[in-house]
Amino acid sequence: MKIVTFFILGLVSTLLTSIYAQNSFQVKVIGKGEPVFLFPGFGCTGELWNETVLELSKTHECHIFTFAGFGGVKPIEMPWFNTIKEDIIAYTKTQKINKPTLIGHSLGGTLSYWLAATEANLFKKVIAVDALPCSAALMIPNYNGEKIQYDNPQSKMMLQMDEVTFQGMNTQQIQFMCKNKEKHSSIIQMMQQSDRKTYVYGYIDMLNLDLREEVAKIKIPVVVLAATFPDKATVEKTYKSQFEKLPAVQILYADNAAHFVMYDQPEWFIQNLKQNL
Repeated sequence: MKIVTFFILGLVSTLLTSIYAQNSFQVKVIGKGEPVFLFPGFGCTGELWNETVLELSKTHECHIFTFAGFGGVKPIEMPWFNTIKEDIIAYTKTQKINKPTLIGHSLGGTLSYWLAATEANLFKKVIAVDALPCSAALMIPNYNGEKIQYDNPQSKMMLQMDEVTFQGMNTQQIQFMCKNKEKHSSIIQMMQQSDRKTYVYGYIDMLNLDLREEVAKIKIPVVVLAATFPDKATVEKTYKSQFEKLPAVQILYADNAAHFVMYDQPEWFIQNLKQNL
């Protein structure tokens, strides 16, 4: 289905927008020029990229994704993450989009590595924002690729959590993930719109994805715009370790930025994004 409408981005300009509905995502297309795909991080919607699209749509055709289970997009069955990956490949081919650049935050960046490793010739470049090939290795000491089951005590607790407690958990997490306090309410609001099953099991899907070996298959340029909070030396060590199989990766570090780099250092972020497109 394709619906053509007018979408007001900010209060500055009105652009012709196409909205596509796939089983595992919704995508808005804004602007003209070389294509870019913008993937949000876990729990977020395409609104994450509003300020970014305001700039990029002047020179690029921006495909802004919101994944199933988030932002009111209908949930899908698990496994969730692999379905999204396969549907994006199908979308790129059926819509005949010529070598889009993949721009992804967090989970969206990990998805970008996965797509580039799976389809060596379909995409032009990856620009990842604070995203690792293997998130589980950051959270689980001595992680060796063991799979986390959907059915576990932590999952059961989160599925039964009431909305007030769920919001409190997200509010607490965002304190450490975004230094720009003005953006906290909008991030929390996006997360509160999540389908709870997707939030719980989809996160497990992300943790179960280990691309530390797979990144060796990537043949296109990869640039990472990385946060340095809370300790730059530790961050650098982590990226070096996780990209051992892709030494050609270019990693740029944003000083005084936490996980939401585009909000904590917006001028640095836009400047480096444009330079690498």
